[in-house]
Amino acid sequence: MEHGKFFFVGLGGSGMMPLAMIVRARGGDVAGSDRGFDAGRSTPKFDALAAAGIRLFPQDGSGIAADRLVVASAAVEDSVPDIAAAHRLGAPRASRAELLARLFNEAALPIGVAGTSGKSTVTGMIGWILHAAGRDPTVMNGAVMKNFVRPDAPFASALVGAGDAFVSEVDESDGSIALYAPRIAVLNNVSLDHKTLDELRQLFGDFAAKATTTIVNIGDPEAAALVETLPRETLVTVAIESPADLMAENLSPEPFAIAFDLVTGNARHRVRLSVPGRHNVANALTAIGAAIAAGVDRDDAIAAIAGFTGLRRRFDLVGEAAGVAVIDDFGHNPDKIAATLDTLHAHPGRLLILFQPHGYGPLKVMGHELARTFAERMAPDDVLTMPDPAYFGGTVNREVGSGDIVAAVADAGRRAYHDSDRTDAARRLVELARPGDRIVVMGARDDTLSTLAADMLARLGG
Repeated sequence: MEHGKFFFVGLGGSGMMPLAMIVRARGGDVAGSDRGFDAGRSTPKFDALAAAGIRLFPQDGSGIAADRLVVASAAVEDSVPDIAAAHRLGAPRASRAELLARLFNEAALPIGVAGTSGKSTVTGMIGWILHAAGRDPTVMNGAVMKNFVRPDAPFASALVGAGDAFVSEVDESDGSIALYAPRIAVLNNVSLDHKTLDELRQLFGDFAAKATTTIVNIGDPEAAALVETLPRETLVTVAIESPADLMAENLSPEPFAIAFDLVTGNARHRVRLSVPGRHNVANALTAIGAAIAAGVDRDDAIAAIAGFTGLRRRFDLVGEAAGVAVIDDFGHNPDKIAATLDTLHAHPGRLLILFQPHGYGPLKVMGHELARTFAERMAPDDVLTMPDPAYFGGTVNREVGSGDIVAAVADAGRRAYHDSDRTDAARRLVELARPGDRIVVMGARDDTLSTLAADMLARLGG
């Protein structure tokens, strides 16, 4: 890296924090700022950054210097004092994606994980298999990988290794997927999230075409269609209960796990995952495919995947009290929400859902699809409450709000409420809860949702 000094604006973001940790662990001089730090939110996260030797500054421009590369996430606006100071001082600039892509593309074995849903889980699975196989990978994830959490690494969303592999999820939402040149590419699925399907088809297709080997979940119709544009000799296909190079059959769901037969050619292996849901079977297939492509023995990859314990905030059981389970989940787009609700509905018990949208912009893009997903996936006795979207400052169009989604879900005959303050939303569900229920806290971009879930569990137990 030609710049040895870095300043991360929005340091606490789910994509920024692991990147800063990787740069720091590789010897970079790293500092940064975050609105959450200034507001006193998410203190343990900032304590962990400081413990790693990363200096924290107020987001007032005071940490910016002309010789320090200023790295900003997509959410940071030019009006933020740090960005204004960088302009004024002529400091070099890079986006988060530009810096990550540079590190990724320089690696001997770059493994990129793409898709609308499941990227973080598959990245964690591949990272765990490579680690278990002694490959000492570097892993860049947008979520905390439970397998790698230790007292001195409570926020293990990054892993820094000396091996040849650099495993990273890559983001299509801002188009930055175009910057990455993977040797091994994974394509989980393609569905509406931040861009139109036509744009997504182009972005994912171009990404896959760069790779020597592409692992594709052909159980997803859009991903299967992209396969037709790629040379067959570069492809490893995976699917659940339909013909593919790696196929899953005889699924046996459990409340917080799932088992299946992995079929490869004439060989059949029974696999049990420590994470639940049909969607995680598809995730495991792509992860095993990628690990084999990276040179891991097939049987070793299959043995290792059973030890993957999941990601924080991905169908994360916070605990049980008074006969009620509380689950913390990152579900924020229609596919992720549908997968979580389907996984829960495979077992008895009413669902009490608190869903906080991750912004007004995404709500405008996918509001109709969100409402349809809740209306179709909720059972008649389930309950949904929606507080207002996460908002951390800046200009925003509030044309579509939580009340609009709730009205559409209620019109479809489901029990749905708009509790604009999430404290009221949480209180509603705790008061409604009875033994056998599952409370699910869903949403992205807001770390304090985990605190809210823990508070709800404490109130149930109190």
